[in-house]
Amino acid sequence: MDEKVTIKIKDKEYVIRGSDKRDRIIKVAAYVDNKIKEISEIKTGLPDDKIAVLTALDIAGDYFQLLEEKKGLLEEVKRRSQRLMQRLSTVLN
Repeated sequence: MDEKVTIKIKDKEYVIRGSDKRDRIIKVAAYVDNKIKEISEIKTGLPDDKIAVLTALDIAGDYFQLLEEKKGLLEEVKRRSQRLMQRLSTVLN
């Protein structure tokens, strides 16, 4: 069920509707707000639209890095599971 949630990003309030739980929406908004603040401090004087694009790129970079880390972890779990299955097979046969 979509729920209306008021969030605050860069000192502006937005009412959004989302299918996620209220707490998650607020947490995501806080993350975005913090990223915007970080980039605004580094890139002082840039217009808001450029700050927004840089923030989106930074968040996308974080996302793709996590995807790569997840892929690596899943591959490691697969390797370890295969080794364990081989050991169990050896012991049970």
